[in-house]
Formats: sequence, structure tokens, C-alpha cells
Amino acid sequence: MTQMATDHNAVDELGSRYQLSAADRCDSCGAQAYIRATMATGELLFCAHHGAKFKEKLQPNAIEWLDETAKLSAH
Repeated sequence: MTQMATDHNAVDELGSRYQLSAADRCDSCGAQAYIRATMATGELLFCAHHGAKFKEKLQPNAIEWLDETAKLSAH
């Protein structure tokens, strides 16, 4: 089952908030990551562009799909 996580409700089993930082980089291009896909084999980090590009293919198989792209439009 895939868990959808947003910036507002991303909580791990220990109760701490997941949060991507500026140090987290896209695995495809090196830009700041705003999406973390947790797969059975590990984590993938994506910028908003590459996250959108790969979402349809990866999300159905993801254990969790953390999407913090809302930070891009925050004032």
C-alpha cells in the first residue's frame, strides 16, 4: 500500500516529522529535492520537475511518496 504524505502530515513510526532540506538533492539533476519516494529497495529524491516526470511510473510501487512541492508556492 502506498502512503501519500504531504508537508502537513508526514510522520514516521517514531512520530518525528519528515522534512526535506536544501541539502537534499535530486537524484536526476542535482537540484533541490522536494519529493522523496521510499521504495522497497531504498529512497529516491527528486526535484519538482523530475518528481512529476516519474510520479506515474514510481508512485504505484512506492511505500511512501513524500511531496513537499507546496513549499515552492509558499510566500
